[in-house]
Amino acid sequence: MDKTPVLEVCNLSVSFTQYARGLRKRNLQVISDLSVKLYGNEIVAVAGASGSGKSLLAHAILGILPYNARMEGNIYYQGEPLTHERIEQLRGKEISLIPQNVSYLDPLMKTGKQVRNGINDRTAREKTRAILSHFGLDPEIENLYPFELSGGMARRVLISTAVMAESKVIIADEPTPGLHMSAAKQVMKHFREFANKGAAVLLITHDLELAVEVADRVVVFYGGLTIEEAKSSDFQDVSRLRHPYTKALWHAMPKNGFRAAEGINPYVNAKLTGCNFVNICSSAREQCSGYIPYRKMNGGFVRCIREARNDT
Repeated sequence: MDKTPVLEVCNLSVSFTQYARGLRKRNLQVISDLSVKLYGNEIVAVAGASGSGKSLLAHAILGILPYNARMEGNIYYQGEPLTHERIEQLRGKEISLIPQNVSYLDPLMKTGKQVRNGINDRTAREKTRAILSHFGLDPEIENLYPFELSGGMARRVLISTAVMAESKVIIADEPTPGLHMSAAKQVMKHFREFANKGAAVLLITHDLELAVEVADRVVVFYGGLTIEEAKSSDFQDVSRLRHPYTKALWHAMPKNGFRAAEGINPYVNAKLTGCNFVNICSSAREQCSGYIPYRKMNGGFVRCIREARNDT
C-alpha cells in the first residue's frame, strides 16, 4: 500500500442553515467528524443506516454540496489540498461519481455520447464499444436514450463512464438500489476490477453484507460520526468488531439472524454531546455522555469509551 493516500478526508463536518419559524435560522449539523483514507488498489466501504449522512461525503469530495451547506475539515488528493478550483478540473476525469440515481444520465443525449463525454472520434467510439461490451451491453446501446434502458442497463452505463475516464478515484454512492441480488453482486465485482487495476474506490452503501464481500476496509458511520474502521475480514467473527453499533449491524445481517437493535437512530438536531448510540447501547455508562476520541484498536479504529482499555 502506498504511504500517501490517493484521497484523504480529515475531520469533515457538514451543516445546513435552515429557516425554522419565520425568519429565524437554525443550524443542522449532519456530519460532525468524519475521517477516511483511500489508497490505490483498494475498496473502502462507508456503511451506515439510511439518512446518516453518507451521501454528503460524496458530495463534499466532489464540491457539489447545496448552497446552504457549510463544510469544515480538510480533503486531500494525492497529498495536496482539494480546493474548489482543483475539484472543478478533476471532477468527471480523475475523480468520478457513480450516483445512486440513474436520472443523472442526460435524458436528451444518446448513451454512447454520454459515455464518451461528448468526444466522437474513432478511437473514442472504439473504446466505448469495448467498455460497453465488457459490461455485457450490446453496441446498439450507444444509439439509445436513457429512457429506453432498463434500470440495470442504465446503472452499467453509469459505471462505463467512470471506466472511460480512467479515473484514479471512483466514488460509488449506493450503486445497487433496486437490483436483484445477482445483478447487485455483478456490479460489486466491477468495482473490484477497478481497484485491482489501481483505482481507489469509495463505496457508500447501507448494504453491509454486499460491501463486506468486496471491500478491503469498512468505515462505519452513525449519527454523523465515524465510529469504527475495520478490515472486511473482521466481519467474519463478531468478536473481532469493536463498537456496539457495528456489532448490532452484524447481528442484523440476514445470515447472522436478522436481529435488529432496539431503539431508534438519533434525529439530526438531537444535539447529543457524547456517543449517539448511548440510548440504544446496552453497555452504556455515564462517561458515554462526554467527549469520545477516535482510537486505534486491534488493527482498526473505534470511538467507544467501553473499549478504551483495549487500545493497541
